[in-house]
Amino acid sequence: MLTHFLTVADVSRAADFYARILGGEIVRSGEPTIIKLANSWVIVNVGGGPTDDKPTVTLHPPEDPNAATSFMNIRVADVWACYKDWSSKGARFLTEPKDHGGEIRLLYA
Repeated sequence: MLTHFLTVADVSRAADFYARILGGEIVRSGEPTIIKLANSWVIVNVGGGPTDDKPTVTLHPPEDPNAATSFMNIRVADVWACYKDWSSKGARFLTEPKDHGGEIRLLYA
């Protein structure tokens, strides 16, 4: 099982996206919130200072929405159907799906 931890500015908003729009199941609310999504878990939480298991690390949400240091790929059978469904639920995307030959890409903003 893969668990992906995301540092976010707004835990409720992030949890809503992964649960309501992508169809995940919130298995723990609060800080952190844990969402079961497909065959993985997504953990969303606010940033914070060092802890005993990461004594020199500070976590913070992305500061520039136009710069990315990580991303998550979600493979679906029909990207256009997902684009329409997720858009109707309030998801905002950078562009419509783009065909790159071997795959069609869609980036969530």
